[in-house]
Amino acid sequence: MRHKKYTSFKEIDNDLRILALQQNVDKETLKLNFRTTKNKLYPTNLMGGFGGIVQKLLISFVAGKLLKKFK
Repeated sequence: MRHKKYTSFKEIDNDLRILALQQNVDKETLKLNFRTTKNKLYPTNLMGGFGGIVQKLLISFVAGKLLKKFK
């Protein structure tokens, strides 16, 4: 971290405002990343969404019927 020499309280206040804004931006970015990760970890999203689940069930059902016919 670099040390800055201030010549007035106005410069200090400006830097403090900048740091507070950066902190708020970082918090909001963290919240957004958390929500995005949380949504990606829902079971339906992990398996390709609801359409993906139906498609996998349908394929399993058809494969099962075909295997019974060939036995």
